[in-house]
Amino acid sequence: MSDLLTHSNLHLRPDPARTVIRPFDLDYPEAFRNDAHPRMQQVVARVLSLDETQLHDEHGAIIASLAERHRDVEGLLMRRFEQVRERLADVDDLSDEARLVVAAYFSEEYSFEAAALFNPSIVARANQDGMAPGEVRILMSLRGIGEGHISSVTFRSGTWSAANGFAIDDPSSQAVSPIVESAADDVTRIVCAESQDVSESVLFPVTASQRQGIEDLRLVRFVEENGDVEYLGTYTAFDGRDARSEMLRATGFKTFEMRPLTGSAAAAKGMALFPRKVDGRFRMLGRQDNENIWLLESDGLYHWDGGAKLVTPRYPWEFVQMGNCGSPIELDEGWLVLTHGVGMVRNYCVGACLLDKQDPSKLLARTVEPILRPSPDERDGYVPNVVYSCGAMVHERTLLLPYGVADNFATFASASVDDLLKTMT
Repeated sequence: MSDLLTHSNLHLRPDPARTVIRPFDLDYPEAFRNDAHPRMQQVVARVLSLDETQLHDEHGAIIASLAERHRDVEGLLMRRFEQVRERLADVDDLSDEARLVVAAYFSEEYSFEAAALFNPSIVARANQDGMAPGEVRILMSLRGIGEGHISSVTFRSGTWSAANGFAIDDPSSQAVSPIVESAADDVTRIVCAESQDVSESVLFPVTASQRQGIEDLRLVRFVEENGDVEYLGTYTAFDGRDARSEMLRATGFKTFEMRPLTGSAAAAKGMALFPRKVDGRFRMLGRQDNENIWLLESDGLYHWDGGAKLVTPRYPWEFVQMGNCGSPIELDEGWLVLTHGVGMVRNYCVGACLLDKQDPSKLLARTVEPILRPSPDERDGYVPNVVYSCGAMVHERTLLLPYGVADNFATFASASVDDLLKTMT
């Protein structure tokens, strides 16, 4: 199937210059810990030992350094000071300048995509005004990996047209640190209020369940039964030991709600939500046995139990395991599902299948061969021999497929939906 896809020359690679400011907490090792003299307080004491000139110089240096790639540095640091204030003594009477210096010692600049930028998903943007015939405005999510192999989510905008292919807007030089506005009833509300472009909004781990990463967001443009549209996405929350599925709701891609999924099927990764209810119920693809693609249904968006096997390994390129490559895509012919299969030497390939539109538990057809394999020119990276996507879309009978290569970078391909369906049996 080497002639099925049209490949783009556009590659999105990690940029270590893109950073956010995040909390930096410190304490002594257990054997040296002394609650009467906590380490953070020792740092404050050293700051307070500076004379006025020294303090002024330190303040000026840190503001100048951070202002090169962060907006409203003083507001950001003052919020950090308020976060640590209750843990410190002798700070209530500090000047604003001293508070900002103290806050800087308990903050760190974090390069959230220094090591990798991959596993993208793509959706059509809400605003398509002014687009030429055949052109569509798109929004992407990507997984970035930074220091400590911690995964975050970042976004890009762009367009696609039959004439010019994919064009991705240059990301902003700024990135906005998310603010946890509220956390109650397992719902965490994140705000990137200062974001002036989708590429400035960054979601890095803020809850215990996400401590080691927010992985592989599968964005979906979900249409409610009344026609309202909202952007949802399942992702994997990883705490360093356990992985589980959670749900993201995005409002303008400046405000986000993050909520754990419940039920027996949620204690796994790789879930993908259908873009609308089917027969009055939410539907979801899962992979709770780490081998097969499962179909689940629920009356509620956040609770998922049971399910039934839907697609199982049949061909050599998927003998080890299968999973989805994002939410199903609705066609006149049925639900198009992009799949991934794992074969020899842990090669990850991408295939596709078609489900019945009225009853998605019925598998109508599938590709015998992968539609996308690791290429000899693009097989090397952090995890070699892997191509993987977290979600594609269809525009005017053309499949738009962003995908990650070797857990390293992202690129793009497109294909005629009609030609793709002809390859299925």
